[in-house]
Amino acid sequence: MSKTVYLLEDDPGVAAVIERVLVNNGFTVQWFQSRVTVLAALRQAKPDVFLVDLGLPDADGLNLIREEIGQSGTPIIIVSGRGDIMDRIVGLELGADDYIVKPFEPRELVARVRAVLRRSQSHSPATEGIQDIAKFAGWTAYFASSLLVSDTGDEIHLSTAENTLLRIFVQATGRILSREALLNLTAGDRLENFDRSVDVRVSRLRRKLKHCDNQQEIIRTIYGAGYVFVAHVEWCSTNTLDHTRPE
Repeated sequence: MSKTVYLLEDDPGVAAVIERVLVNNGFTVQWFQSRVTVLAALRQAKPDVFLVDLGLPDADGLNLIREEIGQSGTPIIIVSGRGDIMDRIVGLELGADDYIVKPFEPRELVARVRAVLRRSQSHSPATEGIQDIAKFAGWTAYFASSLLVSDTGDEIHLSTAENTLLRIFVQATGRILSREALLNLTAGDRLENFDRSVDVRVSRLRRKLKHCDNQQEIIRTIYGAGYVFVAHVEWCSTNTLDHTRPE
């Protein structure tokens, strides 16, 4: 089945190029020029991935990611002419799964979209085994739905990248993972990366985990070596819990 891309881009010429490339590679593309139109469409149906330009006529793309579409649980790729490292870090901090700088090679765009979708689908209900839920340090992580639930009932949504990173950590609890290893494990088939992307995502994941009343350190920095997940992990399946993912 064709995957649907919601493209937020105010430049018709750029949008036409992106749409043509993606359609020629089997994607369905819906193009939006403003915040209002994409939010109206999002109320009707969710896409498989967002491509977001940061310079929209009625909104700042970063604010849109932080306050609205970032809460949808859908993978987000920023496509922007802003190539400064701080813009890229801020984009990742807000939960974007990738950042592509204009101008770009069309084949690279297609490869990035496919890589993000593969990472998103790798933990979907259709591909998960029975152990798709992990309990640790006052949290229950529902990887199939990118959701954290605390013992007090607080819910926190994870981006696709955060969900992938957390799953890597809980599967390797007690083991030191180098920044290079984490970069390779989370990058998939991306053609480009930058060293601080791992640190940014670890920092963001730590902040989300601190929302729980239990303030113990869960992801510990081992200076000069990398990171280690130190919490005890109990793997569960939906039929071993008193409830499944909260609706």
